[in-house]
Amino acid sequence: MITQKNKRPYPTSPKGRNNYWLIAFSLFLIPFGEAGRGFAQGTVIDRVVAAVGSNIILQSELEAQYQQMIAEQEPVDDNTRCKLLETLLYQKLLLAQAQKDSLYPAESQVDQELDRRMNYYLQQLGSEERFTSFYGKSPDDYKAEMREKVRDIVMAQQMQSKVTGDISVTPNDVKNYYMSIPEDSIPLINAEVEVGQIVKKPKTTPEAKKEAKDKIEGIRQRIMKGESAFPAMAALYSEDPGSASKGGLYEHIQRGQFVPEWDAWAFKLKPNEISDVFETVYGYFIIQLIERRGDEVDARSLLIAPKVEAADLLKAKQSLDTIYGILQADTIRFSDAAGKYSDDEESKNSGGLIINPFTGATRFQMDEIGQVDQNVAFAIDKLKVGEFTKPMPMTGPDGKQAYRILYLKTRTAPHRANLVDDYQKMQAIALAKKQQEAVQKWIKRKSASTFVRIADDYKNCTFSNKWIN
Repeated sequence: MITQKNKRPYPTSPKGRNNYWLIAFSLFLIPFGEAGRGFAQGTVIDRVVAAVGSNIILQSELEAQYQQMIAEQEPVDDNTRCKLLETLLYQKLLLAQAQKDSLYPAESQVDQELDRRMNYYLQQLGSEERFTSFYGKSPDDYKAEMREKVRDIVMAQQMQSKVTGDISVTPNDVKNYYMSIPEDSIPLINAEVEVGQIVKKPKTTPEAKKEAKDKIEGIRQRIMKGESAFPAMAALYSEDPGSASKGGLYEHIQRGQFVPEWDAWAFKLKPNEISDVFETVYGYFIIQLIERRGDEVDARSLLIAPKVEAADLLKAKQSLDTIYGILQADTIRFSDAAGKYSDDEESKNSGGLIINPFTGATRFQMDEIGQVDQNVAFAIDKLKVGEFTKPMPMTGPDGKQAYRILYLKTRTAPHRANLVDDYQKMQAIALAKKQQEAVQKWIKRKSASTFVRIADDYKNCTFSNKWIN
């Protein structure tokens, strides 16, 4: 793993679609591939179910979204297709207005969105070969087929930004919204925790660094002389678990996705050219560029990491033992100790608090922290608020061994939301409500001057907005 940050991606399709006008803000994040395949397996004969301006909505589009919900095990009922149709009507109205306003995207924007979606599919399926087997066409053919659809989506996104992009809420707005919620409708918040850590990593000796560098220099020379191929050497020697089994291959890597030194070489090499040996926080690399497409590359990567001796790891533990004694003596706050002593750059700057990759905040629901690190979940389970563990072994995102002390800062019981403990959550809900109101006003105004037609069998749907005047 050589990513810049060890963060999990946010979900690409939102849950809870019954609140379907909030879905409108997330609609364009939904991948089109899974849904399209789901419909292809059905037997519905395609037809036009609605039109907004010159943009039509096909039965296949509607059915694709419905089948995706079923595949994701989301609740559906007799009114689900009506709700989904309204989100599609909103999307087409955004597109119609974008066409009127000539908000045509640059081709680079379309490429970027296509690549983002393709990266998602390839991550889910594991390889281009499996993608081709699953969809019956190559990634390049699939992207060519979806290009016009994605261009429309980007245009609609740009229009949506004009509708809701400048909307914000003040603390007074949040308070007024919270006070307006009936007491029995205030959201329930699950149990949450805040966890801090102080990490000590073993120091790499100059001798170990020289040995690693000499080894990878020798590998590079063998490749450059034609004695061996890059894929074979990566498979034999690379210590990068993310690519070694694939002969060092990384595909569809976006600029900024990996550490800066890796990026710097990947985006200046010519196809098939091999980099010099370069150093990163993970060790020494060489890479070979396969193809570059704007801000995306395919490349082969080979890592040799300096070896950590058992004695060096023991020194890291002993250092942390000393810090543990200072904490026990209560002569320093945990947050101050983390800022002063921790080797983990990301958490030390937040008082040692581990950041929730799903939300960007410091609070975790227990199931979230278990997904990020089961060892953390087990370790804090028996801690009381304010307590910390003894130094315990850990494996970092780079696969290297280290030691850390974990600290339970807060633990909240399940409760009704309040403005003291849950301000950020209520702020997000208040903002979504304000955006929703702006969208509904915009729809009322624009639909009055835009041609909208809905098939007879969908005219009995109960919509949140009046689409036909």
